[in-house]
Amino acid sequence: MPFISGNFPPLSRSLAFDGKICWRGRKEGFGSRRRRGNLGLGLPYSLRREREREREREREREREREREREREREMSAKAVPAPNSHGNLEGQIAQLMQCKPLSEQEVRVLCEKAKDVLMEESNVQPVKSPVTICGDIHGQFHDLAELFRIGGKCPDTNYLFMGDYVDRGYYSVETVTLLVALKVRYPQRITILRGNHESRQITQVYGFYDECLRKYGNANVWKIFTDLFDYFPLTALVESEIFCLHGGLSPSIETLDSIRNFDRVQEVPHEGPMCDLLWSDPDDRCGWGISPRGAGYTFGQDISEQFNHTNNLKLIARAHQLVMEGYNWGHDQKVVTIFSAPNYCYRCGNMASILEVDDCKRHTFIQFEPAPRRGEPDVTRRTPDYFL
Repeated sequence: MPFISGNFPPLSRSLAFDGKICWRGRKEGFGSRRRRGNLGLGLPYSLRREREREREREREREREREREREREREMSAKAVPAPNSHGNLEGQIAQLMQCKPLSEQEVRVLCEKAKDVLMEESNVQPVKSPVTICGDIHGQFHDLAELFRIGGKCPDTNYLFMGDYVDRGYYSVETVTLLVALKVRYPQRITILRGNHESRQITQVYGFYDECLRKYGNANVWKIFTDLFDYFPLTALVESEIFCLHGGLSPSIETLDSIRNFDRVQEVPHEGPMCDLLWSDPDDRCGWGISPRGAGYTFGQDISEQFNHTNNLKLIARAHQLVMEGYNWGHDQKVVTIFSAPNYCYRCGNMASILEVDDCKRHTFIQFEPAPRRGEPDVTRRTPDYFL
């Protein structure tokens, strides 16, 4: 047998005579060495370099194919409807109408969309008639659903809400999320103003903060919403005649133009004109007075008449105060208070109301009682405390 150089594996005695020595040696010797390094030993240097360059080109082609696949995945993702496209939003609204909260991520995306919408609105947001004007809701979700049942669904009815969507009621999360979702879906059909409870400090005391902790396990949703509250308009103007806001007037404000110049994107201050718009109340006494609330002022009929005259207004519509019949005229019908949370705090026994303003700017009040809730005790009417 001729001598063959190379590192062969040791051969068993039986293999030495089976006629397959060279075949097994080539298979297990040279073959295994090529698999270990695949260096092409014995090949000219230039050929080895060429093979290495070819392998590098193949790796580059594979990387390019992977980049192309990534681009295709991105294109496919763009083709999928956005998290808050109209179809998706309508599904979320339907879910919320069943008093089922959205996930934290859904709330986050929704509020980012809402922020874009609200940033385009004025501190004195113009509103056209017909419109239905609503007062405080305070987390009473089932009564909000009753309001929509009586007043008409959005977008069939144009709505203006004057603040205080959260705190005190059991369903602040579902209430404010539904109103924000409607705002994003139908931005021209619903206006949501800021109330004194759309505030970081107030919501930490009166329930919204604790409700978010209870329903989500952390304060993230509370922070998302309180950041969004900074963008809510402060006031609205219906057909240039009806001035709508949550609280009342301010000694620092004489004209609507001065309100338009505010930087509203901030926490509600403890004092000053922005604070007054959300905290003040009308009073039977003339002039300005110290508010028993500890923020804002009381203002008399002389103040409201002068403000209406200066700004060519016919009516100031506001919320902020519990009134037993759901609405209350004041200042010789120059000011009206609207309250839309019946049986406030589930114990006050009051009615609620909404104000319909038709195409001819005529006013109609619609009163309603609490939505039926199983297990809720009957409450007899009584005069509540001034501020609960």
